[in-house]
Amino acid sequence: MRKPNLALLAAAAASAPLSSCISVKAPDKPIDINLNVTIRQEVLVRLQRDVEQLINRNPQAFPQKQPPK
Repeated sequence: MRKPNLALLAAAAASAPLSSCISVKAPDKPIDINLNVTIRQEVLVRLQRDVEQLINRNPQAFPQKQPPK
């Protein structure tokens, strides 16, 4: 028969009172992370670049007004 390791038993005995102090509990409400601002900014930048390229490729489809002199 193996003898129990005294260091292991001492560590278990010392940590036994601490185990009742720690409590892990799920929150009542779900965690809400709002990332809409970042995503919206990225989409707007991409759309703006795409539109600029489209206008540059087809200038006749998008006539520019000349500023008054």
